[in-house]
Amino acid sequence: MDQAEGLRNVIKSKNQNNVASARVITITSGKGGVGKSNLAVNLAVQFRKMGKKVIIFDADFGLANVEVMFNTIPKNNLSDVVFKGIPLTDVITEGPMDIGFISAGSGIISLNDLSEDQTHLLVRSITQLSGLCDVIIVDTGAGISNHVMDFVLASPEILLVATPEPSSITDSYSLLKALILNPAYNDKISSISLVANRLKNENEGETVYKKLDAVVNQFLNTQIDFAGGVPQDVNLEKAVRSQKIVSLEYPGSRSARAFEAIAKKLMDNGGHEKSRGFSIRTLFDSFMKK
Repeated sequence: MDQAEGLRNVIKSKNQNNVASARVITITSGKGGVGKSNLAVNLAVQFRKMGKKVIIFDADFGLANVEVMFNTIPKNNLSDVVFKGIPLTDVITEGPMDIGFISAGSGIISLNDLSEDQTHLLVRSITQLSGLCDVIIVDTGAGISNHVMDFVLASPEILLVATPEPSSITDSYSLLKALILNPAYNDKISSISLVANRLKNENEGETVYKKLDAVVNQFLNTQIDFAGGVPQDVNLEKAVRSQKIVSLEYPGSRSARAFEAIAKKLMDNGGHEKSRGFSIRTLFDSFMKK
């Protein structure tokens, strides 16, 4: 039995002993610059307004968009829990409205090299995280790199962000194709929903969704859902330029109301039926399969 298999077994046993867990929503995109991190932080704000405790897990190793929008630099990351023994609570940075924020840190990619003690420490920490909030939002990197696909493949609720630009739609289909045709993908476990961003009008969002859903249906023999759309909004642009969150700075703006509608739709769904019994620990198990 190798190191990775040993960690999977530890995680499996912990999952069996603790079914209750935070809801996990993973946000991804086929290309960068489409508003993925903006969606993450604004959904977090909207969920908090509904009274939900939220933690954002920034799994985008290449960029630090969430911390920029929170206007804060984390002192520690999840790698420090494993390699330095720092308590998980010291890794959670407090953002606006008491939204928790955790940076993965590049060292988390090397989990296969963990000792047995570090393995148990990681599992205990992840178990803690699952009990600290109601919703965990995972902000992945963009594209189809290995660590992005690992996160997305292991997720029960996937939000795919795309814009009406042809290149964004093409890149989104490429990501969906890589995801759905991956042997590890299981449509009985995962659900995929589109969030259309930077829309000129409401109909444009439906158009983007129908284009993607049609080709996914035809060539990949599956379907995606539509979570909603976010319009182009001068207030959103102003908020981004000033490193603010539009749902807090301009709560009555068109984009803030759109984020609210998406959050409400997700919450009204109550979490996809396929995700029942899933936990954040399951997500990290994906890193142990290499």
